[in-house]
Amino acid sequence: MDIHQAQAFLVVAEELHFGRAAARLNMAQPPLSRLIKQLERSLGAELFERSTRHVSITAAGRALLEPAQRLLDASQEARDAVQDAVAGRIGRVRLGFAGASINRKVGELARQVRARRPGVVLELHSSQFSHLGLERVLDGSLDLVIGRWDYLPAEIASRVIAREQVMVALPAQHRLAQRSTVSMKDLAEEQWIALPGDSGSALSNRLRSLAMQAGFVPRVTQTTPDSWTQVVLVGAQMGCALTMDSVRDNVTSDGVVFLPIQGADQPLEVRMIWRAGEENPALRDVVGIVSGLFAPLEGAAAAPEATSSGRMPS
Repeated sequence: MDIHQAQAFLVVAEELHFGRAAARLNMAQPPLSRLIKQLERSLGAELFERSTRHVSITAAGRALLEPAQRLLDASQEARDAVQDAVAGRIGRVRLGFAGASINRKVGELARQVRARRPGVVLELHSSQFSHLGLERVLDGSLDLVIGRWDYLPAEIASRVIAREQVMVALPAQHRLAQRSTVSMKDLAEEQWIALPGDSGSALSNRLRSLAMQAGFVPRVTQTTPDSWTQVVLVGAQMGCALTMDSVRDNVTSDGVVFLPIQGADQPLEVRMIWRAGEENPALRDVVGIVSGLFAPLEGAAAAPEATSSGRMPS
C-alpha cells in the first residue's frame, strides 16, 4: 500500500461514498474506484461492500484503518522533518572551544540555541585549542570553533565576538607583583609557562612578538593543556604566563596576580569560525543567533580572507 492508496482508502472509509470521496481528493470517481480495487487486489481482501445506494466498510477494511493512518502520519512526519531541516529548525552543529575564559560565552550561546531552536542539537567539544580547532573545521569534523587566530585561510569565514586584554600572570610573591603594570623588558629572564600553539595561534604569536620588541626570546619551560593548569603552575611559582583578562575573570587564581603589560594595548580578538560557503541550515541559524547575541564590535578587523566569502550572516 502506497501513500496515495492509503489516503484514498481513508477518505472513502470516512465518507462511505465514492462521489464525495473523489471530490475531497480532487479526482474523478472512476479513477478512485480503480485505485481502491487495485489496493484490494494487492491485499487479497475486499475493503468495502458496494451497492448502487450504499457503501460500507468490511472487517478487513476496519483492520486497515489504523495501519493506513500510521502510514500517512509517517509520511507527513518525513515531510515535516525535511522542511524543518531545510529551514534550520532541526539539525546538529558541532562547536569546539577551549578554556574557561570562553565558557560563559559558550554557555550563553547554548542557552539561546536551546530556547530559539529546540530541534537543533548543539554538540560541545571542549579543549579545542585554536590551531587544532582550525584544523578540525577545515577537515569537517567540527562545524564551528571559538578561538583566537592572527591568520585564517581563505576557505574560513569568521566573526569577532569579543576582545580581550593581554596580561601577564605572576606569582603573588614575585618581585614585580606589587606594580600596577609591568614592562616586557622586566620579564626577559623569566621562565614562561605557555599553552599549546603554532604559528596560527594568536596568544603564542603575541608572546613572541612582545618579547622580540623587548629584545629577547621567551624561554618557555612548560606547556600546559589549559588555562586552569597554567594559572595553577604560576601560583606554584613555576614561572609566569602570558594570558588574558578573561582568564583573570573566570579562573580561580589564588597566589597569582594579573598585570597589564606596558605597550601591549592591541587586544586579542575572539572569533567564531566556520567553513565559508557551508550549506548546513542549522549552522546558518546558530551563526545568526551568535550575530544577535554578540553585537558587532566597532572597528573589528577582519582576519585576512576570512569574512568576505562566507554565506552565513555576518
